[in-house]
Amino acid sequence: MYKKKLDLKLIGGIFFAFLLIYVTFDSKVVFWYLYTATILFLISYTIVNEKLDDEASAKEYIKHGLWSGIALYLLILTGNWVLSVLPGSLSSQVAAIFKYFSFEFIWHYLVLFFIIIPGEEIFWRGFVLKRLTRCLNPTAAVIGAALLNGAGFFLSGYPVLALAASITGLVWGSLYIWKRSIALVFFSHLIFNLLLLIIFPLY
Repeated sequence: MYKKKLDLKLIGGIFFAFLLIYVTFDSKVVFWYLYTATILFLISYTIVNEKLDDEASAKEYIKHGLWSGIALYLLILTGNWVLSVLPGSLSSQVAAIFKYFSFEFIWHYLVLFFIIIPGEEIFWRGFVLKRLTRCLNPTAAVIGAALLNGAGFFLSGYPVLALAASITGLVWGSLYIWKRSIALVFFSHLIFNLLLLIIFPLY
């Protein structure tokens, strides 16, 4: 399974991502400023250290991005319902996340759709996952990248957010390995967030 020597650029990228996510989620007041800056930094780090893939045609990434984004939303919707009938605090965490990080200004929407969504895909799939494929087989790389994505958001203090990041990471990672297209996973992520946060929000 292990193919090449230690990837210091990958380790560095993950370290910076974890550190910045931890700092970002520490205060609601500056969350949108810090997370936007975090994503811009991770985009820059990726561009400097990795070439982005986009091998799918526009027709392909729209088609696959549309169905996968809708399917992911339905999966999260179902998962939220399951959590609501189970004992524990995960369901209340979902409500708290929607309340705590709600959109207050127009620029929040703009940075979400034009910086945060593409930036998360560029870093977690276009950088972390792609570099993991150089030392792991595709399946292990997808799982590893998804777990790292979830681990990063575990530092937010919301375990349910880490769980959601891991699940969506598995889907978007699989799509990326399948089609090698950042545009595809970006479009899927866009459709998912439109449904989750704008059109049919959970709360």
